[in-house]
Amino acid sequence: MPAAFAGGAVIGVLGGLIGLGGAEFRLPLLIGLFQFAALEAVILNKAMSLVVVASALPFRANTVPFSEVAAHWPIIVNLLAGSLLGAWFGAGWATRLTSHTLYRVIAIMLGLIAIVLLLGHGASGSGAMLTGPVQAVAGVMAGFGIGIVASLLGVAGGELLIPTLVLLFGADIKLAGSLSLAVSLPTMIVGFTRYSRDRSFAVLGQNRRFVLVMAAGSVLGSFIGGQLLGMAPTPVLLPLLAAILVVSAIKVWRH
Repeated sequence: MPAAFAGGAVIGVLGGLIGLGGAEFRLPLLIGLFQFAALEAVILNKAMSLVVVASALPFRANTVPFSEVAAHWPIIVNLLAGSLLGAWFGAGWATRLTSHTLYRVIAIMLGLIAIVLLLGHGASGSGAMLTGPVQAVAGVMAGFGIGIVASLLGVAGGELLIPTLVLLFGADIKLAGSLSLAVSLPTMIVGFTRYSRDRSFAVLGQNRRFVLVMAAGSVLGSFIGGQLLGMAPTPVLLPLLAAILVVSAIKVWRH
């Protein structure tokens, strides 16, 4: 239990420092250190990610009020039109893949997220990349892909949602963070519901205390990381975190 809390806290701080929930770093820990099978690790990660995302929304309310988030409901609906469907399909595929294949898929996606972290996290848009019906179609397609990734890894998908919101819709980076959470929460619930139909979902009941302790550590770490935001130099922090993901991807591939 102490290791679970400490691991969750450290990962939460890492995620908070870059404005994410840290689930990308938690998944390799669940597989490597705590020795959960691939699908069980994804389900546990999804449960803890739900707790972290739900707590992050009120944490950000002082910076980005709920009213401002609600005023951009068309963007949220646009992305959800694709992400909810993607989350359902992604969770379904994960439950049908063999463990060997799922480890490989997880490893590849962790590597791709490392690239996005380096190239997309500092995205800054001077305006929406597309407008009108073309933007709406692109939003649904992007949401579908993000929903699949979020379900397969058990993550919130903020590392993909935030660059999409900034570049495709021209959202301010702070607003994009809150909009990302508003899209992530229902997307994760859909994926979570789909996983509940698989027998591997029993891992939650068998490890209830572990989930609560690690989730509590993650929430505390995310809060601390958010308070420290800006203290760590981005040019140093992002390559370091990307390197951690690459090493984790290699280890998961070989698992």
